[in-house]
Amino acid sequence: MGFLDVLLGRTKPVAPDLDQLFALPSAAVTLQAAASFTPTGTGSVCFATVEGAAFAEAREEVQALLDADTERQGPPVEAVRDEYGYSWLVSRRGPEDLPALVGDLHAVNSALESSGFGPQLLCSVVSFEDGGGDRRLEIVYLYKRGTFYPLCRLPGQQKRDNALELQMSALLKDDLRIEPDLSRWFPIWGVPGS
Repeated sequence: MGFLDVLLGRTKPVAPDLDQLFALPSAAVTLQAAASFTPTGTGSVCFATVEGAAFAEAREEVQALLDADTERQGPPVEAVRDEYGYSWLVSRRGPEDLPALVGDLHAVNSALESSGFGPQLLCSVVSFEDGGGDRRLEIVYLYKRGTFYPLCRLPGQQKRDNALELQMSALLKDDLRIEPDLSRWFPIWGVPGS
């Protein structure tokens, strides 16, 4: 970073650190012990859709890799395009199998990145619910920032529970690298599988 960058307030972009995803199982223990949120067994990776044979081939290879997992219980990985035109690969595991789910998300991100499609990766999402199933919580990993934030959507509405989000971020700050810029805590409506 040069002198002009410092004067003009420019900063180096944070490099993605996919290994941060492996902190999610310990964060899940914290969530369960302190707030009664447990994993639902669903996670997904969102990426900007790119047209072309190379991208389609990379996406199909990733999906085939995850579908070939002989220990997978439940439906295969599902490819979904949302109403905004973004693509999602959704993985479902047993709620008790969060480490395998995190491995799936890491594999998707790594495979797309190594195929040259890292710039298209947007985020990864892991879903949780409280003991009564009344409240949902998603932990969102921002690929380009290498950080996490909690997303607490109110049931049946396009509104968020901001107080709960702040409470969960304070709870998880020792387990996850929480995104410090709250303006980057984007609402993600219609997350497939959640």
